[in-house]
Amino acid sequence: MKAPDQIVPLTPDVWPALAEMFRVLPDSKWCWCQYWRLRSKDFAASRVPELRERLRVAAADDPAPGLVALRDGRAVGWVSLGPRSEFERIERSRVIPRIDDAPVWSIVCFAVSRTARGQGVGVALLEAAVAFATARGAATLEAYPVEVPEGAGLSAEAAFTGTRAMFERAGFRVVSETGSSAGGFPRVVVRRELATSR
Repeated sequence: MKAPDQIVPLTPDVWPALAEMFRVLPDSKWCWCQYWRLRSKDFAASRVPELRERLRVAAADDPAPGLVALRDGRAVGWVSLGPRSEFERIERSRVIPRIDDAPVWSIVCFAVSRTARGQGVGVALLEAAVAFATARGAATLEAYPVEVPEGAGLSAEAAFTGTRAMFERAGFRVVSETGSSAGGFPRVVVRRELATSR
């Protein structure tokens, strides 16, 4: 198992490496990690070049819209996170419940290159996301993973929000069921309280 050399926030300097990884991943190359950030009707009306440009421009934001795992200078993984208020689809969702009015951060998406799957990249990205959110003053981190029975198969495309087991190993706890699913498996809402460094 070869861990990433480093995990860094997405910046304009890192953008070309992430764009190259996304170009060859089936789901990423049409979504460009905008699925959760836009209302359903706005996402449906957007063309791929527009979605790609939105993420490219966001690379200059502070905080960054996500973290990139690099190995030998190439992107091998991505995690998207930020204040829940930045994710319009979740904010307006009828199937993913709002737990309370706490100003939580959300982890919404993982992508791992095909050559790096099964090597702990997703776990490393989750750990880095917790540290990133904590350093930026987030008090609570929330995510929407799929609940997969032990021994059941799940495609990489359906696992883009992560799995319940992965989050529980990282100290998250289930706080709600949802009406959402992926790959035939239900999503749950998980949370972890953070010891903020601000």
